[in-house]
Formats: sequence, C-alpha cells, structure tokens
Amino acid sequence: MKTTGNTILVTGGGSGIGEALAHRLRDAGNTVIIAGRRQEALDAAAAGCPDMHVMTLDVESAEGVTDFGKRVLAAHPALNVLINNAGIMRFEALDRPRDLGDAEATIATNLLGPVRLIDALVEHLIAQPDAAIVNVTSGLAFVPLVDTPTYCATKAAIHSYTLALREALKHRVEVIELAPPAVQTGLTPGQETRPGYQPLDEFADEVMALLGQQPTPPEILVERVKFLRDAEREGRFGTTLVQLNERARAAREGQH
Repeated sequence: MKTTGNTILVTGGGSGIGEALAHRLRDAGNTVIIAGRRQEALDAAAAGCPDMHVMTLDVESAEGVTDFGKRVLAAHPALNVLINNAGIMRFEALDRPRDLGDAEATIATNLLGPVRLIDALVEHLIAQPDAAIVNVTSGLAFVPLVDTPTYCATKAAIHSYTLALREALKHRVEVIELAPPAVQTGLTPGQETRPGYQPLDEFADEVMALLGQQPTPPEILVERVKFLRDAEREGRFGTTLVQLNERARAAREGQH
C-alpha cells in the first residue's frame, strides 16, 4: 500500500484506533476523510486539522451506506483507500435467553456495514491507481472472548470475507487485514485505562511501520496480537482460549 499521496476514508474515525490512524495518515501526506455516526465526535477528532474532512455515516443503515457512498465520491472523487474500522463490542451472556438487540446491532455494524460499504465503493476503487481496502478485524477473530461472542463472530466473518475479497480483486485493489490485539480505546467501558491492554499510540505507531513495509503485508499484525493469531497453527488453541478469557476477566474485575 502506498503510504502517502492517497485520499483515504476511515470509518469509525471519530475515536480510538480510527482517529489515531487518521491523524498519522494525514501527517504522512494523505488526504483523510473520517466518517462516523456522531458529528460532535468527528469535529473533535478533526479539531486543529482544517484539511481533515468529516462526514456522518450510520453503518447500520443499508440506505444510509448507499447514500453515503454517493456523497463521499461526489465530494472526494480521488478516493482510493477505504479503511473499514467502525465497530461495536457488546457483552452478552449465552447461558440464558436474552434480548438479541445487541447481537443484531453488532452484526449490522461490524459485518454488514463493511460489506455494504465495499459494495458501494468497489467499482470506483477498481478504477483508481494504488487502490486499497483495509478491513479491521481483531485478534478475537482467531480466539474468541466468551463474553463478547457476537463481536468475535463478526470479526471472524470479516477475516474470511477479506480472504475472498483479496482473491476477487487480485491485481486490481490491494486488500489488507488489520487485526488489533486488546488496545486501550473506548470500545468497551473502562478500556481506555485497562491494565495489560496495548496503549493506543504505541499500537498506532506499530501499525504505521508495518503499513510502510514494501510490499505491505496482507495481514497487519503487531507483536501483541500474534499470541492469538498463531494459536491454532502452533497447536495451543485450547490453552490460549482459557488464558485469554481468564486474563480479560481479571483485567475488567481489577478496575472495579
């Protein structure tokens, strides 16, 4: 992936990983558009950066994504990089009947959102030089967190979708997967300061270094996520599943 001179759309760019990467990409010499649901969060993320563009996007809405695709291409016809970063993570108990609203919203945002946005932009991207799609998944796509099952399932699905997309767009659009570990962001309550999670700036700096490699790796894997990514290949999936969930619960409980 070319790291400068692009026009880049970052969904979920109003906070967390999306905001951190958007600023680094802008500083590297790219035109950056950040998109998200909340105008105030986008405005805050772009404060002091008059050349950073903001656009509202509700990735849960099929009609909203279609409309957004038309609007973003009209406003930024040079768009050549899409970073599908928007996502939500909800805790769910699987041992009792429950309201499935959280599960349905997670699927709509984390899975249908990227699928719909790629569909809205793929024809345009194919026609652009140095085009790329970056799908943000998670280390939890490979070893699930039991307390966030639908989140993990959507990230596993996007991992698989990315593999198929890469093959379908071979030699036309570069397709990259970014799989973060647990990072100190606002994804879940208290996560910004949760012990044992990777500091956001450290993560973003490591990602930018990996994106700058030539050729760009098809999977962007910081060191901390390899514990999860390689668990099955290294024959330690079962022990890693137990360790991950014990550590995650202990980290959350330690904040209360």
